[in-house]
Amino acid sequence: MSVPRVLLVMPLGEQLGGGEMMFRQLLQHGRDGRVEWLVVFTRDGPMVEEARTLGIETHLIPAGRLRHLGRRLAVVRAIAALARERRVDLIFGWMVASQTMAGPAALLAGVPAAWYQVGLPEPDWMDRLATLLPARGVLVLSRDCAAAQARIWPARPQRLVYPGASLERFDAARGEPPAAARAALGLPSDGKLIGLVGRLQRWKGMHVLIDALPAVRARHPEARVVIVGGPHEPEPAYPAQLREQVTRLGLDDAVIFAGYQPDVPRWMQAMDIVVHASDREPFGIVVVEAMALGKPVVAGAAGGPAEVITPEVDGLLAPFGDAAALASALLRYLNDPAFAARCGDAAARRARDFSAARYAAAFTDAVLSLLDA
Repeated sequence: MSVPRVLLVMPLGEQLGGGEMMFRQLLQHGRDGRVEWLVVFTRDGPMVEEARTLGIETHLIPAGRLRHLGRRLAVVRAIAALARERRVDLIFGWMVASQTMAGPAALLAGVPAAWYQVGLPEPDWMDRLATLLPARGVLVLSRDCAAAQARIWPARPQRLVYPGASLERFDAARGEPPAAARAALGLPSDGKLIGLVGRLQRWKGMHVLIDALPAVRARHPEARVVIVGGPHEPEPAYPAQLREQVTRLGLDDAVIFAGYQPDVPRWMQAMDIVVHASDREPFGIVVVEAMALGKPVVAGAAGGPAEVITPEVDGLLAPFGDAAALASALLRYLNDPAFAARCGDAAARRARDFSAARYAAAFTDAVLSLLDA
């Protein structure tokens, strides 16, 4: 029996977020011989050459912006022609945006389509259009995403594939004492350090963590917050709003804005507690990364993190926007170091369920099941 050939359509050429990280993990860990992957990138970037270096047949067909309709139609025809030439068995759109090209290309080529909903579906025109296009099925990355996708007509068969974390990236950091990591990064050596990693976007809840800090410092005056992440272009005012909030609350000496940092594992290792305060995070790879380091984690009580963390066992959950609940969870750790240590140990064990290798294998299983459907 021949190995099925699947053409992946990727709308980005560089890693900007978790969806691109998952794509790279599939290319790196999904070459077990069960599927032959081909890739079409519709935007240039470092991942194009990375895919070629891995020995994967890779094509670059620039699509331009969404408003360039003529160019988009040409890309659809080019993808369909490639699919016919290479006799692919499935065209797979990575992210909702690529399904608007992969779906029509599959129709032209006369082969099935499928796609990966890597965000939290919204009933907007993009998600509606992607769902309307014929597809053998949709892969989703959490049960919360599955429920949201099911509310968009028409209903498509779903497969749940939890993302993975590149846990090997954290091996070196895991062996470095937190105090040494703090010293190397120029962070204060005294007091508990509460950290949050993510781009500066309101839905990620940095302002909620800052609002929670005064209640924490009332019991632990030496506690500080460090926020690791750069600005998000569509929200240029948010960083200044955060700094104004810090000053208004009298926390200038207690909150550190580290900006974008490439060595996230080392920054996480320097933290005593990691917070993930997002509003309905689709999955939350950073949660798994923090857990892999054995860190006590407080994450949002809705979305993907609630499917990863078992409260009071390997982490704690707090509703988005509830600064009092977040402060209470932080104090639960700070007031009971033994409990925090137990959660951290359990978190490290739980993180192993979300390795990149397991993710790639589960993804391949899901694609094969759609081909057999």
